[in-house]
Amino acid sequence: MKKRLLILGGTGDATQLAARASQIPNLEVVSSLAGRTKQPSTPTGTLRIGGFGGVCGLGEYLTDRAIDLLIDATHPFAAQISMNAATAAAEFQLPHLMLVRPAWTPVQGDRWIEVENHEQAAMALSERSQRVFLTIGRQELTAFSSLDSIWFLIRAIEPPALGILYPQSKLILAKGPFFLENERELLLEYQIDTIVSKNSGGDATYAKIVAARELGIPVVMVNRPPIPDAEVVTDVEGAIAWLSKHLN
Repeated sequence: MKKRLLILGGTGDATQLAARASQIPNLEVVSSLAGRTKQPSTPTGTLRIGGFGGVCGLGEYLTDRAIDLLIDATHPFAAQISMNAATAAAEFQLPHLMLVRPAWTPVQGDRWIEVENHEQAAMALSERSQRVFLTIGRQELTAFSSLDSIWFLIRAIEPPALGILYPQSKLILAKGPFFLENERELLLEYQIDTIVSKNSGGDATYAKIVAARELGIPVVMVNRPPIPDAEVVTDVEGAIAWLSKHLN
């Protein structure tokens, strides 16, 4: 009998997983994206876009679509949907896995200032910085909007919402992967003295961390939110092995 897998996506790992899982016989793959990006990478298989409406909405979807397996491969900072997924999976006794890429860890030469949220990051900047490279996406920019004395280089995939104003700033719209030579040139061209980054992990945006290390630039690193109690793998291969175990 054919089984149905729901992948909560939005990451490159989720797209790769959907492609691999779609090759498994007797498995139908459904990928769900939050819809925050207008032109997302389209995964293999069935695609749905938009929120579920909390735990209850997700539970109804799992039931209505007769989902057999659930893999959460969302961004490490998508804390709410991960909590909702864990709660719904437990309630419906559904096999549930989290695919979470490893976090970056500081190495010799890194000058990290680790903080727990974007508000703490803004406080750290107010004490030390003049020209800041904000690489946190567009969802969390309001935490920094009151820092009038700082010039910001803001990089995001899409423009921030109207009403978020930065009198002293430049906006760059770009999507990774980013490369070391280009990141180094960017930091030098705009005379950046501090970077703000989420600890997203992975290779696609790590070049800025290497460039900062080489140039001696401090990085205000926002640590990840806690994840729910769940079975966790760190790569697509681990997720495929988990699927194989639950399909046999």
